[in-house]
Amino acid sequence: MRTMILSLAVLLVMAGCAKRTETTVTSDETSTIETSTSTVSATVPEVSVDTSATAEVRDDVAAAGREVVKDVKEAGRAAAQATGTALEKAGKKIQEKAKPQP
Repeated sequence: MRTMILSLAVLLVMAGCAKRTETTVTSDETSTIETSTSTVSATVPEVSVDTSATAEVRDDVAAAGREVVKDVKEAGRAAAQATGTALEKAGKKIQEKAKPQP
């Protein structure tokens, strides 16, 4: 996230510092040379990044990520326990049916 913001800032600075000079030289049949030069400059408004807000959002995202990981682990444990219980019950039923009848 930090590198994306930095890249965006660098790109904006590069675009904001664009200065282009064009020179056109023309000549006609009478050997008259005409030169024309034009310079175009562009400025971009200053972009400020609120680092405290960025840090706060980063912390919130990290906390949400930890909570999701915790929930997934708990769901996995519950599913494993339910599967184990179901297998145990199925095994008991198989054993009951497999007992020889006197």
